[in-house]
Amino acid sequence: MMNNNNVKNTPGKLLQYLNCFHQHNVFNKLYIFLVVFLSSCYNAAEHTPDAWNLTDEELDSISFFTTHHYSQNYNFVVKADSIRIVCQAPDELPFDSVTIFKGEHIVVADIMSMPADTIDSVWVKIARDQVSQGWIREVTMLPSVQPDDPISQFIDTFSDVHLLIFLSFVIVVLSVYGLRFLSKRKARIVHFRDIPSFYPALLALLVSLAAVTYASIQLFGAETWRHFYYHPSLNPFTLPVHLGFFLCLVWSIIIVTIATIDDVVRRLPFIEAALYLCGLAAVCAVDYILFSIFTLYYVGYPMFVGYVYYAITQYKRYSCFQYICGHCGEEIKERGFCPHCGKYND
Repeated sequence: MMNNNNVKNTPGKLLQYLNCFHQHNVFNKLYIFLVVFLSSCYNAAEHTPDAWNLTDEELDSISFFTTHHYSQNYNFVVKADSIRIVCQAPDELPFDSVTIFKGEHIVVADIMSMPADTIDSVWVKIARDQVSQGWIREVTMLPSVQPDDPISQFIDTFSDVHLLIFLSFVIVVLSVYGLRFLSKRKARIVHFRDIPSFYPALLALLVSLAAVTYASIQLFGAETWRHFYYHPSLNPFTLPVHLGFFLCLVWSIIIVTIATIDDVVRRLPFIEAALYLCGLAAVCAVDYILFSIFTLYYVGYPMFVGYVYYAITQYKRYSCFQYICGHCGEEIKERGFCPHCGKYND
């Protein structure tokens, strides 16, 4: 039998417990949050012991993709004037051919190995449509096509040897004449008669570093660059470290270029700003060509170190201003007479 005193005290104790719970409500919420946050669901993966039991055909396809970086259903665009494909298989007679012209899109329909072929053992079946399809040697096809991707097509155009030699010659000649013209007019030129901004020098250094990195990839990681050519990406974090670093440099060049144009236009009159930007473009073009070529012979690495030292030294010489004129507000290097307004600054 229950005591009356206990009955009377029960509601009071209940209220006391509820009050205590209310006072520690924050701790309870924190505890629940931690339990939920640190908990996770375990998704048991389906047991597939035969997941890698591939057929010989599938293994050959994976092996071919690893070494050649393309496979069936890969899309190309014809860049040569025309290519001729054989309608029958290479070991069948007679040979009926179809011509595919420049700019037409084709797809890889099949790949076959012909060990008896002394010219090239790899034959590729390409199709323009359901009717126009046939076989061609890989060694004949690859120089005549390019991947159906704008990034790959830009890389292909930019990497063309004949175009690169011609543009290098033109850029060097025009740059020499342009820089000579600007020096005679006593115009401002990056590294020589610079403006008080580090953006132009930084842009030139980034272009030079990108050239050194690109040439280094061609020397030590040609296959990774070839794979990137067939499967390009603009995201540097999805690529190998060296390719991601190069792509970060490309994005940095774009950002610094915008900042440079904005800063130059703000500091100089329009005509002077245009001349300065033309001179900067000439310097960047010469830097890219020189470092791209000399890095292939391992000379570009010490050249780049010396160029960094030279660029920083020239920036400190021409661009570091410690004072501002109290009369006209222009930046000056030292106290004394202002070279802009002629007023004396203590």
